[in-house]
Amino acid sequence: MGRYKQLVWAIPAILPALSGCTVGMGDIDRRIDRVLGQSSNNLGAFVKDPNWDPAEREVEDIPASEYQSKSVPTTNLAPGELEYIPADEARDAQARLDEYLADQEGEKLELTLAEALRISQTSSREFQTAQEQYILSAISLLIQRHQFNPQFFNTTTFTTTGDANDGRHDVILDIMNELGVSKNFERGGQVAASWILNASEDLRSGVSNRYTQSSELVLTGSFPLLRGAGLIASEALIQAERNLIYAARDFERFRRDLFVEIATDYIRLLQQQDSIMNQQRRIQSLENLLTETVAKSQAGQLRDFEISIAESDLLDARANLADLKDSYRFLEDTFKIRIGLSVDQAVTVNPLRLDLPDPDITPTEATVRALEYRLDLQNTRDRVLDSRRAVANSRNALLPDLNVNGRVGLPTDPSVDEGGLDFDPDELTYSAGVSLGLPLDRVEEELRVRQSIIGLEQQIRSYERERDNVVIQARSAVRGVERARLQLTLAERQVETNRRRQRGQELDRDNVTPQEIVDTQNALLDAENARDRAQADLRVAILDYLLDTGQMRVTEQGAIDSIGGLELMEAQNVGDDGDNEGDENDGG
Repeated sequence: MGRYKQLVWAIPAILPALSGCTVGMGDIDRRIDRVLGQSSNNLGAFVKDPNWDPAEREVEDIPASEYQSKSVPTTNLAPGELEYIPADEARDAQARLDEYLADQEGEKLELTLAEALRISQTSSREFQTAQEQYILSAISLLIQRHQFNPQFFNTTTFTTTGDANDGRHDVILDIMNELGVSKNFERGGQVAASWILNASEDLRSGVSNRYTQSSELVLTGSFPLLRGAGLIASEALIQAERNLIYAARDFERFRRDLFVEIATDYIRLLQQQDSIMNQQRRIQSLENLLTETVAKSQAGQLRDFEISIAESDLLDARANLADLKDSYRFLEDTFKIRIGLSVDQAVTVNPLRLDLPDPDITPTEATVRALEYRLDLQNTRDRVLDSRRAVANSRNALLPDLNVNGRVGLPTDPSVDEGGLDFDPDELTYSAGVSLGLPLDRVEEELRVRQSIIGLEQQIRSYERERDNVVIQARSAVRGVERARLQLTLAERQVETNRRRQRGQELDRDNVTPQEIVDTQNALLDAENARDRAQADLRVAILDYLLDTGQMRVTEQGAIDSIGGLELMEAQNVGDDGDNEGDENDGG
């Protein structure tokens, strides 16, 4: 067994060297961060790179039986096992609904637009998914880059052979260990250097002539000259590098999209709040009208059916208020989920004064900016170049295979049973050759050429279609701002007209019927709701204009960044300072 121990003397000596070649997860995470930072900075110093914590991405340990079992349990009760309790139709539905719509218990979060945007940039599921797509592109790039880094390897092979001769069984143990490094080149070809150790021993006999050991230093190389030569050899790396740029653009575009969508949802919540307050004022007026109508009827000034008219309008207004409150609660819960808050988190959505000046621009000027600035359009345009490169690569596959290869070996003295590391230069061996493979069957490759050409034509049409859509969106965005401004102007005039109508009826109260008063209140309520809707539409239209023309810029905190001619937006809450007196809905 003394000889047997010498067979594996090299393996423990190799392991420490190999341990230095491994890369820990900490170093991997640092490489990912570095690549992401470089990619984002290439788009501009103002572009945010993903802020992720690898420590939070460890897989939770659960019993293997839960995910390896072929049987998956399903909860699906039989009809007789389900329970349905009929409610009393005479119950106080109003009280129960008020209870369901009551403010949630617990400490309330003061939710401003700035806070909602900040939360969405960290906790939103949409944001996390988009961020992970960016990270995955960086990981894919690092994988491809690693393919062209020196690749260390070590392979140990144990082989036993037996031979029976006249009832005598000889068992021989062979060990071969190869330790080396290989290198792929971006323009094709590979070189490898290795140390090969061979050792064998007859395990049945321990005599010295039954044990041999030798080793060899080997250098090999192979390079293509035609098919597979050039940058086609690093096609996967080229595409991964470009994909990371596309991913950076997509991520930044997503952040801008998310900002506009969150701001729009927030504005719609405030619009719903205004509708509820308008409805509450209407109910208060209808209650006063009912009291007044009853008094006049009892005094003989009005007929009794006038009371029924006032009561009917009041009941209808209360039903509408319940619908508005229920819709608001649904929108609020949906909004909380979208930005990443728990649905059980009690919040207060604060009113704000969101002042954005209308842009002074023509549709033609907006189109020029959109075609130049839109990141998603740039991605589609650059993917046309990817398709052109695919055509060139597919044509390269039609060329003959012409490769050169070589090998140089420096072994130990073959006449010595135990060569150790005593390499003998006199035993140096080398070889070189050229291999030629004629393209006798390239049917598949020719089909792939046709396939790539069709793919290029499809990508060109896709770019043209998206370019035309960008033009349409830019022009529509400019018209949308002007339309929203016109609607707001007309709605404000309509509110003032109905207020004058109401004041006139109040001055001539004795000659106005309850129905006329109700009609005026309804008209005023509709006008106020139309004005609030127009105000929200104008704010959203300006945000859409910035987004559709590629001019939206979002800070790391999730606010609009200042651009030339547009000062940094201050989403100021109503009541933050002393300059918010009067109608909270005034202003664009």
